[in-house]
Amino acid sequence: MIEVREWSRSDTARLFRAPTAEDDKYARGVVALRTGSPAYPGAAVLGVEAAWRAGAGFVRYVGAERVGHAVLARRPETVVGADTGGSRIGAWVIGSGTDPTHRTDAESVALREILAGAVPVVIDAGALDLAPGARAPFLVTPHAREFARLQERLRVQPQDEDHDRADAARQLAAKIGGTVLLKGARTLVADPGGAVIAVEAGTGWLATAGTGDVLAGVLGAVMAANPGAALAEVAAAGAWLHGHAARIAAGALADGPGHPIVAMDVAEALPHAIQDVLG
Repeated sequence: MIEVREWSRSDTARLFRAPTAEDDKYARGVVALRTGSPAYPGAAVLGVEAAWRAGAGFVRYVGAERVGHAVLARRPETVVGADTGGSRIGAWVIGSGTDPTHRTDAESVALREILAGAVPVVIDAGALDLAPGARAPFLVTPHAREFARLQERLRVQPQDEDHDRADAARQLAAKIGGTVLLKGARTLVADPGGAVIAVEAGTGWLATAGTGDVLAGVLGAVMAANPGAALAEVAAAGAWLHGHAARIAAGALADGPGHPIVAMDVAEALPHAIQDVLG
């Protein structure tokens, strides 16, 4: 049986700090997102919102003009447009709200350039097919069906039971050469070296559209704020914070069942979750 490390609130706290008088927006982390599409513009809006709410000091959105307008309508602080080299990007988030079957050749080239760079990347949803062969440090964030497709693509044997699920995540991380965050009620994070972390901090109310886009933005913010940190720990801390924000939003911190939430509720609860962790 694979040894699995249980991630805690105190583990999460190590990756968060209150800014000091010496910090500027760049020191707090710069996140760039190439997400969303005309069919799913909300994914970009949610990811950008989450990156800001999770503490990023600077957020850039790169994508379709129509989607950029939606991002600016919600978060006018965001810089929209291609980076000219002066943003000091600390993390990329790609793929949320996109469909690889509708991806243009130009978009594939742009995404592959990101994955060939040195800046760490959160690879979500419609960009997961590009992860094999990436040279940048990366974190993939599949849900169960996406994970199964990656297993099939990379010829990793599917597993069923929870401890086998951990082993499958470990095998996939080793095969793909990057960190794997397998979403679920019990989220598993595996690194290419074989370590596996489990995160249980959420609520069943998280099972709603768009919360994965929020998670991707949170992961980008934590990644950018912690240069050099192990991506598995970044992933676990981001997943824990995302789950804790969902519990706050759903009123599920005590023994009661809580109540329904939407993805933006989770994003808006992130500052409260961070304050709680820092306290």
